[in-house]
Amino acid sequence: MSASAKAVIGVSLGLVTLLTLLISAFAWPTSEMEPRSLPLVVAGPEAAVTQIETQLAASAGEDAFEVTAVADRSAAVEAIEEREAYGAILAGPQGQEVLVASAASANVAQQLTQMATAMGAETGTEPKVSDVVPSADDDPRGIVFGASALPLVIGGIMAGAITSLVLTRTRDRVVAALLIAAGGGLAMTGVVQGWLGALEGSYLANAGVVALGILAVALPIIGLRHIIGVAGVGVIALLTLLVGNPLSGITSAPEMVPFGWLGQLLPPGAAGSALRGFSFFDGAGTAMPLIVLGCWAGAGLLLTLLPHREKGRAASEEAERELEPVG
Repeated sequence: MSASAKAVIGVSLGLVTLLTLLISAFAWPTSEMEPRSLPLVVAGPEAAVTQIETQLAASAGEDAFEVTAVADRSAAVEAIEEREAYGAILAGPQGQEVLVASAASANVAQQLTQMATAMGAETGTEPKVSDVVPSADDDPRGIVFGASALPLVIGGIMAGAITSLVLTRTRDRVVAALLIAAGGGLAMTGVVQGWLGALEGSYLANAGVVALGILAVALPIIGLRHIIGVAGVGVIALLTLLVGNPLSGITSAPEMVPFGWLGQLLPPGAAGSALRGFSFFDGAGTAMPLIVLGCWAGAGLLLTLLPHREKGRAASEEAERELEPVG
């Protein structure tokens, strides 16, 4: 077999493998979507709370929900607004009330409503449903918000990859990435919030989260490119695209996808959680996502400060020449 034929077969097999990984990475988490220790609060008389917990376990499984009892409706609303719970089931003399937060997850809000309706059918009472933290009026189901996750990831990959391949000096790549992140944060937020109306809250705060999300992908690419060469571009690109984005839980919730906890430790999931917190929850629950994004961006920047292989080899050769005897 000729060398050209081997090259054709090798490239073809490699791309088929990549396509298989791509469809598996995006389709598998969706096929396994179900609540996994999803935080939920309940309130009411002790007997009613116990009954609700039993019904939840029977309908969704023992480990589906992490149920916490609170004193009253106000405490339940506070838990939702502080992003400590996705919803609440309240039992009182007038019947059940279900509190949801479509801004936290329209998917979870829909499931909680359906479950409460089914539970209410057993007692013959229709529960009242209240959306205490609704999604944006122009994006009531959070579809546009969820769709913005992939462009953010691709933007970070492009910023890191193109600057790494086009610019020759590492410091120029870093400066370019900073400029791209700043401009991209303002532009992308302008589209999603200003034009499409899928975000609320402070435009500058949201733009800052988007910019940090871009840097959390771009700077590690530049840093690895600095240390191990062009292969560093592929490592971060595949990690964020094939692992981080599918496990981010942006279109549902981290507790709804397998390994959602891992997705929150990667830039796409952290950026989505931080953006959701600033846009709809007055910054609640954003500390950890911002720390994650900062660590990724900081680690990438730190890698750019380390001597890379070519510099190390050049310095070693220079030292050897200085030690050589003259004449």
